Amino acid sequence: MRVLGIDPGSRNTGLGVVEATADGLRLVACRCIRMSNEELTVRLATIYRGVQSVIAEHRPQVAAIERVFVAHNAKSALVLGQASGSATCSAVIGGCKVVEYSARQIKRAVVGVGNANKEQVQHMVRALLGLRAPPGVDEADALACAICHIHAVQVEAKFGLNRAS
Repeated sequence: MRVLGIDPGSRNTGLGVVEATADGLRLVACRCIRMSNEELTVRLATIYRGVQSVIAEHRPQVAAIERVFVAHNAKSALVLGQASGSATCSAVIGGCKVVEYSARQIKRAVVGVGNANKEQVQHMVRALLGLRAPPGVDEADALACAICHIHAVQVEAKFGLNRAS
């Protein structure tokens, strides 16, 4: 199973592809789409094209995306929702099934606790994928999202469920 993890953001969107093999988890690719002061519409198109590019190159079957949380600032939440929508739309059009996980679910699946900090996520992603160095923060969050989905599918398969695949 090959999963694209997406950590959506209007300035930085992390993308990470992880493959589950008989030997464990394997990093396929990761990158961060970094945008600066372009208009929001241009940034949304950049996210859309970036997700398309990763799907075309690495052919994941599933895209796991971090669910947008309700921020204290309504405008920030709206913009984040638009970034997430752009990535989701691109993944669906690219042929991926899309599943969402909360930040707490992702952290719990990768670190073991739902309130882990960024450094803990980076460390565990590095360990789980056997990397020499930790990935960047946005890449680590995207990879963690992919790992979360793989773990969910493995647990559900073990217990005869079939909801996350």
